Amino acid sequence: MDDEIEADAPSRLSSWVPSWCPTSMSLLKNTEAKILACIRNDLVSRFVSLPSQDKIWTLTLNPNQNQAASSKTSISATQTSHTSIHSMGRTPLVLVHGFGGGVGLWVHNLDALSQRRTVHAFDLLGFGRSSRPAFSNDPGQAEEQSVHAIEEWRRAMGLDSVILLGHSLGGYLAASYALAHPQRVRHLILVDPWGFPEHPSTRPQTGEPSGGEVKPSGPPRWVKGVASVLMHFNPLAVIRAAGPWGPGLVQRFRPDFKRKFEDLFEDNTMTDYIYHCNAQTPSGEIAFRAMSESFGWAKRPMLPRMPVLSQDTPMTVLYGAQSWVDSSTGERIKTLRPGSYVKNIIIEGASHHVYADQPDEFNRVVQEICDSID
Repeated sequence: MDDEIEADAPSRLSSWVPSWCPTSMSLLKNTEAKILACIRNDLVSRFVSLPSQDKIWTLTLNPNQNQAASSKTSISATQTSHTSIHSMGRTPLVLVHGFGGGVGLWVHNLDALSQRRTVHAFDLLGFGRSSRPAFSNDPGQAEEQSVHAIEEWRRAMGLDSVILLGHSLGGYLAASYALAHPQRVRHLILVDPWGFPEHPSTRPQTGEPSGGEVKPSGPPRWVKGVASVLMHFNPLAVIRAAGPWGPGLVQRFRPDFKRKFEDLFEDNTMTDYIYHCNAQTPSGEIAFRAMSESFGWAKRPMLPRMPVLSQDTPMTVLYGAQSWVDSSTGERIKTLRPGSYVKNIIIEGASHHVYADQPDEFNRVVQEICDSID
């Protein structure tokens, strides 16, 4: 029952979800529980309280099977430092999801990645079951709020250093965290990271393509027109505005999520999870909108900041071969960080959601990276 209360407690905003939207934190909790029931290893799930009074929904898996902690507790920062276990002295792996995601999306990865070390996964502040506070409209401040929450979470968890893996927006924030707290990151793993290259309009012009062919820049004019209208709204507002048709809207426009997890669920469990994650009070998406430029570029692109990253922070960048994210960014990072360890890996048969498109290969690669550390 305590967990039920905590599930509805995180938001300090007045809950603005139209009454006709078929969602609630309880429905999100129940859908997530169905997903996490697929995990075979012992799983500890709890809210981690931050000094700000925000709460971060966190999963922890250890190789050891003798977990004494209950999976239905809400723990404070002081309590967490005493309950955190580092399996066999190995550096723990921390997973940071992308925009609109949550811990349930790692269902194909948690068992495999926790075979030899502790794995933590959490819902970013403003997403999933974590607190949904107000975010600044300033891109730098919104980014700093997210990074500060990750650092508060690390302290609350009693973690000295981590292997930090971030996907998409999570990759952007993981890189920002590594810039601010390099001593806490043993290895930075970026998976199809969002927000790294500069907007094309700000890049130096390199002339026409070879052969004199002038290629059209960007999407068609009508797409730009639609995007120029949508940029004035929160990215996920359409899901809430759709009311009772929201779940069907997600199923129609993101059928790939059902396919990616069809080995686990034949029904709409995963698209329902995506819906419930994103039909709640807008918070993290407000931060994302503040950090985003038109067409999904970052207002504060990460690539120009890479030379500032500690030379002692090793990086691996994973891309899906069929992803929309430009994999050449990884080579540019390598050029900007001479003398530092930067490795780029392309995973065949994967699109943007590499961890779900090719989970076996993704897990193998990540395990290999982790094992190279300790």
